[in-house]
Amino acid sequence: MRERERCAALLAFALLVPSIDVLAAPASSRFGMVVAAEPHAADAGAAVLEAGGNAFDAAVAVGFVLAVTFPEAGNLAGGGFCTGLRADGSFFTIDFRETAPAAAKRDMFLDANGEVVEGASLTSHLAVGVPGSVAGLLHLLETRGSWPRERVLAPAIAWAKDGFEVRPSLTRSLEEERALLEAHVATRALYFPGGPALQTGTRFLQPDLARTLERIAQGGRRGFSEGETAELFVKEIKRGGGIVTAEDLRDYQVVEREPFVFHSGNLEIVTVPPPSSGGIVLAQILGLLDLERVKRAGFHSAEEVRLLTEAERLAYADRSLHLGDPAFVDVPVKALVSPQYLAARGRLLPASGAGKSAAVGPGDPAPYATEEAEETTHFCAADRFGNVVAITTTLNGAYGMGAVVPGAGFLLNNEMDDFSVKPGVPNLYGLVWGDANAIEPRKRMLSSMTPAIVKKDGAFFLTVGSPGGSTIPTTVLQILLNVTLFAMGLGEAIDRPRVHHQWLPDEIAHEKDALSSDTLRQLREFGYILREREPIGQAMGIRRGEDGTFEGAADRRSDGKAAAPRR
Repeated sequence: MRERERCAALLAFALLVPSIDVLAAPASSRFGMVVAAEPHAADAGAAVLEAGGNAFDAAVAVGFVLAVTFPEAGNLAGGGFCTGLRADGSFFTIDFRETAPAAAKRDMFLDANGEVVEGASLTSHLAVGVPGSVAGLLHLLETRGSWPRERVLAPAIAWAKDGFEVRPSLTRSLEEERALLEAHVATRALYFPGGPALQTGTRFLQPDLARTLERIAQGGRRGFSEGETAELFVKEIKRGGGIVTAEDLRDYQVVEREPFVFHSGNLEIVTVPPPSSGGIVLAQILGLLDLERVKRAGFHSAEEVRLLTEAERLAYADRSLHLGDPAFVDVPVKALVSPQYLAARGRLLPASGAGKSAAVGPGDPAPYATEEAEETTHFCAADRFGNVVAITTTLNGAYGMGAVVPGAGFLLNNEMDDFSVKPGVPNLYGLVWGDANAIEPRKRMLSSMTPAIVKKDGAFFLTVGSPGGSTIPTTVLQILLNVTLFAMGLGEAIDRPRVHHQWLPDEIAHEKDALSSDTLRQLREFGYILREREPIGQAMGIRRGEDGTFEGAADRRSDGKAAAPRR
């Protein structure tokens, strides 16, 4: 596309997006739906659908806008997973998870005594994995989209170049992460101009990021992994003592994987396979549960929570022992979800009361505390043609490792912490692993991301996903149960309070007011340790009714929005 035509397309799209934004976003539509954790991004996707693009075009537009307007988790230098449903009824999954650099070593975060160096896998430049987000989004566009790259990136470029009004949650988030972010000169200059964090209502312009996006629009993947952007990236990595090289960026490969498919009653549930653990964990929990018994127990009764907890203990113990990158370790996917294996595991479930957590998995690490922010983001889109896409993407921690690449305007990830830095030592999300997820060059670190698409009686029924680290599979689980067992509408199913157990630490985490005082008392009498925690997840979902109407819902825990085309 010539420069004059490119500028015309950018202007036209920049004008189209605000025209959607000023309308109240509908929760239902016959023409499609887009749901994302940030309103500008959702509106951009809806504008694509309205202008004739398909769900894949819309999702790619959303992904790039999130890198501009949702820096907490939206990204260019992160990675993630995509689950898609084509109009012909077939599924696909795309793995654009980050990888370990070629120079990575198993003990790279350990000192001379073999102990973990505090913060090294989270806040140092060594924490940066080779990013996959740009490659993954462009792969989706090139293989399933219908629009040219320049047109799809136009809204993201417009919001970066012309700015957007800072929302209150962004100001709060920046203040909460001030210590992490102010440690880097470029980050401090971008997010704390003059000292205070970006103030609510002010206009936030990102000219460096706009130029980076323009290079991607013009050059595709090479506009990020080679040339000026790559040079700026590697210069910052070297400055901080990291090990990601120009060759790592250039050699990164997106992987199309066979979707992970399983059934629960009349539902066909499709999500991503390893190196994400989410689908296997979800399938195991559903396979271990007696769903009729769960339904009879009632939503968030003591018995329902007990049943969920005991199934989750077993699934997360298996996650720790068996799961990793299938290119490096033998992951027994079929065996882990086979009826025979689940029946054997099910015999470990206690008939009443609490089971023994440490007895159902490898090792017995000491108890520890964990708290997690919503440091990933999920978005989804569905169009009138029958295409559906669900994408979860992340920098790992909020704002990644905290460093903005000078001159390029984007944040670096801290994804290396998702490896087993040392067997038996918990990561950011309190998860414990063995050797299957040990660090190796070019290996993909294990994930919990669970972008799911569900068919019911052979037709598209629901798509849902969430951020939340280790809580992602249990968040998706509870939304599915809320819709199918407890007959909730999608919005209510997503908004209802949640609980979580992940084997270790051996405690039931629950949101405030999730459980009644009587339920809490009964669970303690069963023998459980209970911990109230911050909100769990920020789920996004789309459901299609029997009349063909799309229902979209963004989690009340977020600033998200369900946006639809008007025609």
